Amino acid sequence: MSDSPSIPESQVASAPAEAETPTVQPAEAATQPTEPAVQPTEPKPSYVKLAMRNMVRKRGTSLFHFALTTVGLIVVLVGLSYLTR
Repeated sequence: MSDSPSIPESQVASAPAEAETPTVQPAEAATQPTEPAVQPTEPKPSYVKLAMRNMVRKRGTSLFHFALTTVGLIVVLVGLSYLTR
């Protein structure tokens, strides 16, 4: 599955056998101002914001990993306390 949109064949223009290349006159090129690249109005989301969005979207996986981490930490602490008694 590609991210680029597909164009129906009815809208695709067929190229003529002998394509003409457009010529630009030097006067026309000088009169067209060059515009600077437009910055997006909204900045890219931060890593924390993306992580929070992902946790909300995949709620079951996040809860499972949290529970697994909690149980693992308790096992490590109980195991260390048993070894150092």
